Amino acid sequence: MLTSLNLSQAAYLLQPADWQKQLLGAVRFSGSGSVPGFPLPHIDVPMRVLDYQPASKPPVAMPTALCEAWHTDQTLQEGQSGDIHYRYDGSVLFGVIHLNEHVTPTGSSPLQHTTEQAYQQIFTLLDALDYPHVYRFWNYMAQINSRSHDLERYRQFNLGRQAAFMTSRRDIAGNVPAACALGTAEGPLSIAFLAGRPPAVAIENPRQLSACDYPPDYGPRSPVFSRASLVQLDRQVMLFISGTASIVGHATLHPQDVAAQTHETMTNIEAIINAANHESAHVRFTLAQLFYRVYIRHEADLKTIQAVLQARIGSGYSAVFLQADVCRQDLLVEIEANLTVPFA
Repeated sequence: MLTSLNLSQAAYLLQPADWQKQLLGAVRFSGSGSVPGFPLPHIDVPMRVLDYQPASKPPVAMPTALCEAWHTDQTLQEGQSGDIHYRYDGSVLFGVIHLNEHVTPTGSSPLQHTTEQAYQQIFTLLDALDYPHVYRFWNYMAQINSRSHDLERYRQFNLGRQAAFMTSRRDIAGNVPAACALGTAEGPLSIAFLAGRPPAVAIENPRQLSACDYPPDYGPRSPVFSRASLVQLDRQVMLFISGTASIVGHATLHPQDVAAQTHETMTNIEAIINAANHESAHVRFTLAQLFYRVYIRHEADLKTIQAVLQARIGSGYSAVFLQADVCRQDLLVEIEANLTVPFA
């Protein structure tokens, strides 16, 4: 059984050593830099935790650092391949890579080149170990909305990502992984990924144009991700909802209204869930079941966003709220979610 747990740094360090040894890896969020005590594959994302609403009640004390950790009951192996640190069992592999941006003589920007190199390393590893299906990518980079080399940095990232998909002979449309791409103030390009041997089903949102089909208005190369990824592992079903925002078709809606953007985002997530339920033979997903990661551009919008989520989901929802830059400058909030459901 593969499970996702959201723990404070303090709670993680209190867990028994045998439990920690069964962790595939983690994504850790903190306003500070990396800290000791994380020997497992992980990325440290310099994002401030604005609030945390766990599934357990009453609410816990506000953590300064929070990690999403992936735990398995299977025997694990661990390895290092180039810049990638990874752990894997017989079904799934979790890996992380951090790369500083380097100037390149090829004519591509440092971020574009670094992204292409990172993804090529990832695909080479997965091919070598025979974990062909990527379920989820988490991408974090500095200054995502800034412009350099005559192009916004997020669009530079998309150039490098798509080039690596194509070089590695992977689909750039259709059955592609779920993903997010968020901005931090500083730090290297940091990517975490979860892949496996069982295939996944890519889920699209009927309210939105597939990101792979975006017109050139959003950059010379389209983003490569699906709106969600649905995976069956043994006797469980996993749903990974990509970073979702106030986009209908391919256009941003409500550019100055954070409440309206949050409502539109939740309507998109509802549409994704409905599409996933159409594909799932064993379980049905609901908004209340999901764990949400909410990226907020302006801290002052936190209470407004929380009020909308409570109205749309109910008071018992589980979420972490982080301050981050979103991939489009006119987007004020982005929400991703995941859920693991066992079945008989």
